[in-house]
Amino acid sequence: MAKFNRILLKLSGESLMGEQRYGIDEKRLGEYATQIKEIHDMGVQIGIVIGGGNIFRGLTGAGKGFDRVKGDQMGMLATVINSLALSSALTAIGVKARVLTAIRMEPIGELYTKWKAIDCMEAGEVVILSGGTGNPYFTTDTGSSLRGIEIEADVMLKGTRVDGIYTADPEKDPTATKFSEITYDEIYTRGLKVMDLTATTMCKQNNLPIYVFNMDVVGNLKKVMDGEPIGTYVHN
Repeated sequence: MAKFNRILLKLSGESLMGEQRYGIDEKRLGEYATQIKEIHDMGVQIGIVIGGGNIFRGLTGAGKGFDRVKGDQMGMLATVINSLALSSALTAIGVKARVLTAIRMEPIGELYTKWKAIDCMEAGEVVILSGGTGNPYFTTDTGSSLRGIEIEADVMLKGTRVDGIYTADPEKDPTATKFSEITYDEIYTRGLKVMDLTATTMCKQNNLPIYVFNMDVVGNLKKVMDGEPIGTYVHN
């Protein structure tokens, strides 16, 4: 029996680079698809949001002279490219997947609505929610908070390169220790960076817990669904 019935899985675009410095690494993409299939086979309803940092990041573009709004729009399109890649990888291993976009882009994807997303998940499809919120100045973390709340997910699973939230950056501070669970208030008081403030506050206000874990270790997603304590659980 899976620990959660309906999840919003947030994947980082950068993780899709794998060993490369840019773009999409087929090996990493395949590993992600296999992990998603494992929990899909358990009967879990799955919504996914992927970042676009492996292709283009609006904030970085703004620092190089791009107009911020256009830069963010380019970043939104980057998330659509990643979503199509993941959808294709899932379909190749027999998992029905559908890409919904925050802005009209037929025939690339269908326009997102809450009800379409829920109908698809209840019918056993993996739903990939692309294009962020459709607005500039919002990160994909905020996009995943919004979508997680809208689709009434039990939890947001934040798949990262680290295995949870630490008292300090474990790569810089050898004395850093990991939290098995932590409250939103404690994240604020300690000044810990789990997501940007907008995304974190949305989850707190709408009572959507977050589970931070290392998605790059194959098999970890299923461990989370089996209830193994491999990451950090954030809650009110």
